[in-house]
Amino acid sequence: MADNFQLEGNARRFPGRLLTLRAADVQLYRICDDLSGALIFPMVIFGPWAFGTTQPWSIRTMNAAGIALGILLLAKLFIRRVKGFRPPRWENFSARSGWTSRRLDPLARLLTRTLVGLTVVVLLYCLTSAWNAAATYNPATWLFEYHHYLHWLPRSLDSHRTWSAFWMYLGLAGSFWGIRDWLLGMTVNEERALHRDGENEKPSPLLPERLRRLLWLLCVNGAVLGVESIVQRASGSAKLLFVEETHTNKEALDQFGPYAYRSNAAQYFNLLWPLCLGFWWTLHRTGGLRGKAHHLLLLCAAIMAACPVISTSRGGALVAAGILILAAVFLTVTNLFARTWRLPDRRTRWGTTAILGLFFALTVALGWYFGWDSLEPRMEQIPEGFQNREEMYDAARPMAEDYPLFGTGPGTFGTVFQLYRISNATYWPGQLHNDWLETRIAFGWFGMALLLAALACAVLRWFVPGGIRGGRRFVILAWLALAGCLVHARFDFPFQVHSIVFLFLLICAVLFSVGRRPGGSRR
Repeated sequence: MADNFQLEGNARRFPGRLLTLRAADVQLYRICDDLSGALIFPMVIFGPWAFGTTQPWSIRTMNAAGIALGILLLAKLFIRRVKGFRPPRWENFSARSGWTSRRLDPLARLLTRTLVGLTVVVLLYCLTSAWNAAATYNPATWLFEYHHYLHWLPRSLDSHRTWSAFWMYLGLAGSFWGIRDWLLGMTVNEERALHRDGENEKPSPLLPERLRRLLWLLCVNGAVLGVESIVQRASGSAKLLFVEETHTNKEALDQFGPYAYRSNAAQYFNLLWPLCLGFWWTLHRTGGLRGKAHHLLLLCAAIMAACPVISTSRGGALVAAGILILAAVFLTVTNLFARTWRLPDRRTRWGTTAILGLFFALTVALGWYFGWDSLEPRMEQIPEGFQNREEMYDAARPMAEDYPLFGTGPGTFGTVFQLYRISNATYWPGQLHNDWLETRIAFGWFGMALLLAALACAVLRWFVPGGIRGGRRFVILAWLALAGCLVHARFDFPFQVHSIVFLFLLICAVLFSVGRRPGGSRR
């Protein structure tokens, strides 16, 4: 197969044997691409099961895997861009002609270059803050050692924490771009079909093989995690995954599954189940009522959607309920009132509505049966919980005012907050329980603007033609998942937990790989 590709590097656009495309380069590209997939799948499983990736050893493992993905991506880019190897890729696929083109849509190219630039700038921002440190905190002596630094550059008030943040963000950046590049590649079977049917007009498929495999793994892994978490809660075990005791949150009701903090577990599940529901819809719309295997996804989604309630996380339950209501209204209305040419069979339309009704009923039943008795008294304490957190926010806001532009440095909130405590009796949180404010404190307005701009690029990508053809409902449900996490971030700290950030960026990578169909025709 490799010999049949367009090996334009042989035209010797670059002098020298090193820059000339050879058969060994094609084989190396294949190996790097296969290794990328071999890394991504274990990372998806490892993240939540490694106790949420909250311990230094698990974070270092994920960082190493993410950096390895980035190195593999650089090798692939060198072979593609410098040596001129052009394998068929979904980003070059034309939905109208069924063949690959060599030119990307100008807007798609602009968004990609913009996001690459923002990624580099954010990493340089963290690197500069660590290198230009204003202080280093010694936890053994509880003292800060101050350094000379350049005032006009980003700086850190705790170099150790910022260096750790830099390596984490470097690994996450490698993970994002490595996953996105792997998703846009075609499998051997897809390449064969492309060459066999290249002369015929053939529409691009919804969710190619690699994306389907990744989504199936996410959904099944999340459902198994949910079942384990429910069984652990029902048993009353105070050990994470029945094996690990915690230093904090020692009560079983404060934990959930592998997460020592129940709200983090709820945040993970609220990120995943809407994506699972959107995946089911896509397979159902292409397979109809005849298919059966894809309905397993609805069971997976129902288990995960019930978990935030069963976890007894108040914020998790409210966000889950909000997403569930929006998803129910959106899917039901668009299903019943879709154009007749899209749903010509009335039986299929009402059958789909009935299946969705069963999904929502099962989700509510699971949440009520396993979690409502414990959650109900906690819901009555919401005003008191908000008041306690607002007191923390009031104590932390002067930090944002003192360092408005560049912040105190990525990862430094936990150590710098002690300087703003009114007395030793003032609560000293490791996280602020408000990621919007904590990010503004650590990154400043400049760094926060970079992060929000990068998120906007990922969300807006679907409106631009090219890439994997993403169905409207799948994309909107993925948007709901991201929006729910951003709501969580107002009252909690999902973006301080590696497994949640990784899943958030994985969804962003999926969204940045899909685009609408040319001509505006969408499913």
